[in-house]
Amino acid sequence: MMPFKYPAFLLFFILPSALFFGASFKSIANNPVIDSYKEYLPDGANLTLKVQKVGGTEPIYAFNSEQQSLPASTLKVITAVAALIELGEDFVFKTQFETNATINSEGFLEGDIVLRFTGDPTLTRQDVRNLVNGLKKQGVKGIAGDLIIDVSAFAGQDKAPGWPWNDLTQCFNAPPSAAIIDRNCFSLTIKANKVGEYAKVDIASFYPVNVQSNVIVLEKGSKDASYCELDVIPGELNRFSLTGCMVERSDPLPLAFSIQDGASYSGAIVKNEFSVAEIQFEGMIRRQTLLRPETNVLVIHQSAPLRELLTRMLKKSDNLIADTVFRTIGQHRFKTSGTWRNGELAIRQILKQSANIDLANNIIVDGSGLSRHNLITPAMMMNVLQFIGINDKQLNFISMLPEAGKDGTLAYRGGLDAAGVNGKVNAKTGALKGVYNLAGFITAASGQKIAFVQFVTGYSVPPGDEKNRRAPLVRFESRLYKDIYQNN
Repeated sequence: MMPFKYPAFLLFFILPSALFFGASFKSIANNPVIDSYKEYLPDGANLTLKVQKVGGTEPIYAFNSEQQSLPASTLKVITAVAALIELGEDFVFKTQFETNATINSEGFLEGDIVLRFTGDPTLTRQDVRNLVNGLKKQGVKGIAGDLIIDVSAFAGQDKAPGWPWNDLTQCFNAPPSAAIIDRNCFSLTIKANKVGEYAKVDIASFYPVNVQSNVIVLEKGSKDASYCELDVIPGELNRFSLTGCMVERSDPLPLAFSIQDGASYSGAIVKNEFSVAEIQFEGMIRRQTLLRPETNVLVIHQSAPLRELLTRMLKKSDNLIADTVFRTIGQHRFKTSGTWRNGELAIRQILKQSANIDLANNIIVDGSGLSRHNLITPAMMMNVLQFIGINDKQLNFISMLPEAGKDGTLAYRGGLDAAGVNGKVNAKTGALKGVYNLAGFITAASGQKIAFVQFVTGYSVPPGDEKNRRAPLVRFESRLYKDIYQNN
């Protein structure tokens, strides 16, 4: 299938511009119906909202819909739309061994070998092993030169602007580098069974990382135990230092952290796979960051097609897929290394040229929505949803979103379940600290398809209510979506 680029232009000649830009409608800041539902949210919570029939020219509800809000993971909707338009649903990430050297009669590659990574977020260690075994099948018994880890697909920082520093070692926030193996996440256990000593780290030898423990084990019930915190400090070349303290425990504590240097990690893994495959290699491991022309491809691995990756990204809210796709959009459009900046510029151009949507002063800095710098209005997100809804026969997008009561991040959403709309809603969730968002579509009792954007920020409950912190959200959503379903 060819990339979906311009058929949507035909629609703009027959549909009023107010459909996409709300030119004839001013957002309602004080809607009595929404005001009554908003009362169920915790004190101080901020609500911005827009609800509109697909193809309609005026909203059903609009509450502060021109106000900028943190989109969180609902931003993945915009990332996915831009990716389908720019890259096409059959796009694949390629990881390949290349060389300009020859293999001599003894099976030695007489020069350097390049492993070109392109940001495949699904590449596994087994895939790398298969690539190395592919070399062996071609008669490679040794490499006389160096191993070049080519990460030129992306440039600049692998961490996006506005990512909270204390999330950077968490696997859900693994840096989306060009070189990714097993989601650039590793696991370990830490044993804290001897009071007064350092806790001991147990990590599998196949992880090429270095982890040091400076964690003091405290006695249960001791004065300091209630204030005890465990922390991790990342260093260069995937060195990690565990600090702080732990209360004594009989069972090891499982932990997982994100790799901070994808190129170094991948190079060490490939070198080990050479050894396993009995391919002689005594050269250096070097990284290549400048774009170079492709040389002779020896063996190649391809990811699943983009549509499959985007479906996983939307259903599971996969940050790594979202951010590698985001940078790849910039790389593909501008024919240069992908960065956070050119990813954003590319998406602005794509939405303007192919969907007639001007992002204006809305701010997009990553593809996942993890950044606290992102700012989107419900009105702007509604423009994107309207484009999706009107063009869904070509895009086949709505089916990729989580379905309430069935799968992904909406397999169980208390408010939608209580509203009786399971099976009637396909939407993207978005959650950060104090943020509970939804953006998607509901099929009303009448059969009408309705798009909605709900951004709830500043959501906080007293410490004593933490166990039931979602209860106010459930009450709010159950009433709102029951109303939308029954009365439209």
